[in-house]
Amino acid sequence: MARNTASISNKAVVGTDQTSGINKTVSATHKPAHWADYWALTKPKVVALILLTAVVGMYLTEIVPSLLQVAVATLGIGLMAGGAAAINHVLDRRIDIQMARTYHRPVAQGRVSSSAALVFALSLSAAGLAILLVWVNALTAWLTLASLLGYAVVYTVWLKRATPQNIVIGGLAGAMPPLLGWTAITGEFHGHALLLVMIIFVWTPPHFWALAIHRRDDYAKAGVPMLPVTHGIEFTKTCVLLYTLLLTLVCVLPWIVGMSGLLYLVGASLLNLRFMQWAWRLKFRPSAQTALHCFHFSISHLMWLFVLILADHWINYG
Repeated sequence: MARNTASISNKAVVGTDQTSGINKTVSATHKPAHWADYWALTKPKVVALILLTAVVGMYLTEIVPSLLQVAVATLGIGLMAGGAAAINHVLDRRIDIQMARTYHRPVAQGRVSSSAALVFALSLSAAGLAILLVWVNALTAWLTLASLLGYAVVYTVWLKRATPQNIVIGGLAGAMPPLLGWTAITGEFHGHALLLVMIIFVWTPPHFWALAIHRRDDYAKAGVPMLPVTHGIEFTKTCVLLYTLLLTLVCVLPWIVGMSGLLYLVGASLLNLRFMQWAWRLKFRPSAQTALHCFHFSISHLMWLFVLILADHWINYG
């Protein structure tokens, strides 16, 4: 997740007020591509969280996977996730240059050309797909490809620009990694894996809407119909609070079905109470940075939630 300093944000606002200002910013910062620019195209922090949830899915199965199985499946899924992220950079470059959070991205700034980024993205995706097809299994390969297309094409090209429910509908693609991890080891679907998908699916809207509230003016300027733009900030705050409550209920399901034990139940409850505290503060006692703090906590929330369910599984089942 990209984070901007105040100075960068100020520069972005100045550079995006007018078309000429944008062009000046791009040309002023144009320089040859560096390896770090290609690394940035993969959105490594986002991919790291994706891979964490996928690996947890691998270890929650009744089969104890070998380190080689985990490494190969993680590599394949990671390459395709990085490829999807790079495609997103290409397709969103005109939006990115108008937003303070994203204007500095390599394709938006011209440090990496659209054609070079697309070749890079397709190469990563093809390599990842080949690894999954040859060394993992076809089910995982095709599910991962479907997730890539869902995020990089359906969400980025259509949903993001078409409806304020974009993140709700498109969130399914981002919720798939635990299922991909599960199928990578077992080669089949399972209800427990779908519960993990449901958790991320319900977590995604309050996570992203908190950021959208903080960056509401950027999205409005870029013409992206995010919920705070189309329905207002107060309505979005209410939705964040309600979805956080729903998330709290969904997170209890693994314990109810016997997928996890007391450690997970207590830890997940504490994490969800903290998330609800942030959502409540965002709705009723906000400061200028509350939405951003809520967004940042949501990332830690998901990370620790999956660490907890894995730790609980190891304690109870070895």
